[in-house]
Amino acid sequence: MQHVQILTGGPLPNIPWQDRPENDRHDAPIWRYTENPVIGRNPAPGVARIFNSAVCPWKDGYVAVLRGEQVNGIPHIYLGHSKDGIHWDVDPEKIPFTDEKGNPYMPIYAYDPRLIPIDGTYYMCWCQDFYGASIGMAKTTDFKTFTRLENPYIPFNRNAVLFPRKIGGLYTMLSRPSDSGHTPFGDIFLSQSPDMTFWGKHRHVMSSGGNWWEGVKIGGGAAPIETSEGWLMFYHGVSSTCNGFVYSIGGAILDIDEPSRVLYRCQNYLLTPEEPYEERGFVPNVCFPCATLQDTETGRIAIYYGAADTYVGLAFTQVDEIVDYIKRNSKTSQTDTEIGIR
Repeated sequence: MQHVQILTGGPLPNIPWQDRPENDRHDAPIWRYTENPVIGRNPAPGVARIFNSAVCPWKDGYVAVLRGEQVNGIPHIYLGHSKDGIHWDVDPEKIPFTDEKGNPYMPIYAYDPRLIPIDGTYYMCWCQDFYGASIGMAKTTDFKTFTRLENPYIPFNRNAVLFPRKIGGLYTMLSRPSDSGHTPFGDIFLSQSPDMTFWGKHRHVMSSGGNWWEGVKIGGGAAPIETSEGWLMFYHGVSSTCNGFVYSIGGAILDIDEPSRVLYRCQNYLLTPEEPYEERGFVPNVCFPCATLQDTETGRIAIYYGAADTYVGLAFTQVDEIVDYIKRNSKTSQTDTEIGIR
């Protein structure tokens, strides 16, 4: 019986899963799907690459919001469907966003979507043009109608992801304030809202720079997973090398009631580019987490991540093992453990 309990999400008996290979010698208890990538190049007409995408259970299978890089170079969000979370059918047309009156309301561009169910409504967050890079949002209940919401932030901001339930009666969102370029800096912050329209109560969560693999910047990844030990968060950290940035996956555990407080933060990366599909692609050396699936009965967790800005990869872990690894290798600073307001 697992000693760490996953508290949200419910049973997911058909979660995509592969046991850890016996010859896997990686230090962290995360292992890749041996048939990666699960989405390859040219997946739909007019789309060259899909990566940095998010997945949720839907009916008897799974649904995904996908970052599709069109052959004209402009990213938009596409919809994907799968019975098993591994083999995907991609809709050929972009998601048809509308305003609250049902009129077409498409972003100029949109990328790096997240998908988070809260109380029966599925919310999407993505990066878009708002007179500069910032966050767009929409909601759906049927994956046929997608209604845009108010933009939560002014430029510049990226890597927004919602917590899967209200905290203290408020919707809570992670983001990474940035600049107009490739942002050679960045910490994770959170903001709260009573209504998904007005956002405030901003708090600092985590700083970059503490460990070599996340020395340049960090950003939110998959929606945090509520566990009996706190919010389990997979995020990305970026290091700078003589050959450019390297994106790795890290892990931390946040306080359940005060998620701006970091309880544990793993000083080691959990997954870093090592496989050919992670090291070689449109943007080499990228592992970029955007979604998880979890099964409350077995503690299994499946992690979807973008690989080299070209593919979608899948990795696996067990909640007991990953929480124990983060706690055993934790190293926090004052900016992590304080509430995050000054």
